[in-house]
Amino acid sequence: MTAHSRSFLRGSFLAAGVLLLSAYSSLAQQAGQMPPPQVTVVDVKPETVQLTYEYAARISAYRQVDVRARVGGILLKRNFVEGAEVKAGDVLFLIDPASFEAVLAQAQAQLQQADAQLNQAQREEKRNINLFDQNAVTQKARDDAISTRQLADAAVASARAQVQTAQLNLDYTKVTAPVGGITTLEQVSEGSLIGTTGDTGLLTSITQLDPVYVNFSFSDTQAAEVRRLIDLKKAKGEAPNLGVKISFGDGTTYDHDGVVDFTSSTIDASTGTLQARAVVDNPVRRLLPGQFVRATVTGVSLDNAITIPEVALMQSPQGQFVYTIDKDGKAHVNPVTLGQKVGGNWLVLSGLKAGDRLIVEGIIKVRPGAPVQAAAAATPSDANKVVQN
Repeated sequence: MTAHSRSFLRGSFLAAGVLLLSAYSSLAQQAGQMPPPQVTVVDVKPETVQLTYEYAARISAYRQVDVRARVGGILLKRNFVEGAEVKAGDVLFLIDPASFEAVLAQAQAQLQQADAQLNQAQREEKRNINLFDQNAVTQKARDDAISTRQLADAAVASARAQVQTAQLNLDYTKVTAPVGGITTLEQVSEGSLIGTTGDTGLLTSITQLDPVYVNFSFSDTQAAEVRRLIDLKKAKGEAPNLGVKISFGDGTTYDHDGVVDFTSSTIDASTGTLQARAVVDNPVRRLLPGQFVRATVTGVSLDNAITIPEVALMQSPQGQFVYTIDKDGKAHVNPVTLGQKVGGNWLVLSGLKAGDRLIVEGIIKVRPGAPVQAAAAATPSDANKVVQN
């Protein structure tokens, strides 16, 4: 290669290097002048939110009653189909009434006799009082007549009580349903001798299934929180009631809501929970005793609460945080402490205050302390719609 050729190549490489350096400098300058990322911002506004608490629950019968004989005798008849529904007052069993009818007749006869003796004693009393007033009999005779009438009064009262007792025993030969519900298998068959003590008097059981109870347990911390929120409402003159919504294992919901009617006054030391119970209508017997369901407690609200969309929430090794924008348009990291989820939002217990400008979209481009270009402010509900679309 000649000296001229080497000089030409050296000049070409130098020119190419200058061009590359110039292009790199131009790109670096353009990168340094890139505009701030565009983000969507909402203003943090406190509001009243409805809180819910979900628990595993179990159904139990509203009432389960043993049907027992109150008098002994031979069981003549069963008037229901085992496992069928009966109404309160229905005659379920008939015990042989013959002996009780005889006892009633005897008591009625004794009452008639006592009435006759009372009438006689009243006439004797009246006669002796009149004679005493005429000084025809002694005071003792008058007093004896009064005492005889009083004894006759007591005899009549005793006889009436005997009639009432005999009538009750006769009525008890018709064993009626104390409550409405579903019957179990009969314990004693027709023709058996019925007693009144121990299991000899047990005839069947009735389970009332409308309404039913829903049993669940609050944790001690949640119980304290619910009680505190209810007390705040009561201090304002409001009277909140705790309701319960029922859902099944397949995710379907029950079409009747319940009302909490009992909470225990003590915490179970072994589980650290507080027993609670709700009552719910069960007209078509969809809920059965022993069935497991999910119970969602409603009726508790929190005033001046701050909620944020889930899309605004970020996670770091130090915990959860969100980005906010200051008055200079720069992004800042705000660590937050969250409560429960409320719909599509999260309840913020600490880390945000009213008036903060929260970034809800374009977060991936944001850098702490760097400026951002905020879009027109929107409400949290509008922000949710944007994300969903």
